[in-house]
Amino acid sequence: MNMDISKIKAVVFDCDGVLFDTALANRKFYDEVLATFDKPKLSEAQFINVHMMTVTAAIKYLFPEQGDTTKIFSCLKQIGYAKFIPYMKMEEGLVRLLVRLKDKGFIRGIATNRTNTMEQVLKDNDLESYFEMVVTASDVKNPKPDPEQLHRIMDAFGLDPGEVIFIGDSEYDQKAARSAGTWFIAFKQAKLAADANVDAMAEILEILQINE
Repeated sequence: MNMDISKIKAVVFDCDGVLFDTALANRKFYDEVLATFDKPKLSEAQFINVHMMTVTAAIKYLFPEQGDTTKIFSCLKQIGYAKFIPYMKMEEGLVRLLVRLKDKGFIRGIATNRTNTMEQVLKDNDLESYFEMVVTASDVKNPKPDPEQLHRIMDAFGLDPGEVIFIGDSEYDQKAARSAGTWFIAFKQAKLAADANVDAMAEILEILQINE
């Protein structure tokens, strides 16, 4: 790892698989949508893919035979995601990390391919005040793996890529970080090439040398 920690000013997080273990929630959500249209539950390959995608991309991927997905998106609205939020598990040590980051003057951000559910997720978990900026797929023209979300955060705070760490768990996150020129920390995904690979929030404290 060749990161110059002294230059880091912002730490940006992906949501699913980083801030929260959302595997069960997302699986239940998409399984219910699929069942409504008499399709089988998510396969493991499908789950891995929809985990990275925006909901729009996920629906196109899961329903390739549907030229008109209007009925499917109407179904999504009826089902809603709110009832699945309780199945999301906040990552252990997250709040401590976020508090330490603020105490040390770091900008805290989120770059996620979630759309209109992110606000509710933060509200339901009392995390609304823990981030200086949240950028979702709804806020940009091009979601991850495009670097637009990261560029939006850097532009808002006048940051250079070398002053930003992006923490993610997917190839989309990795590609976004590489394209934006930021540092990339892979979370619980040892197979991803990254500037650092970690399995716990406490390890991020150590990397930033703020774990005292």
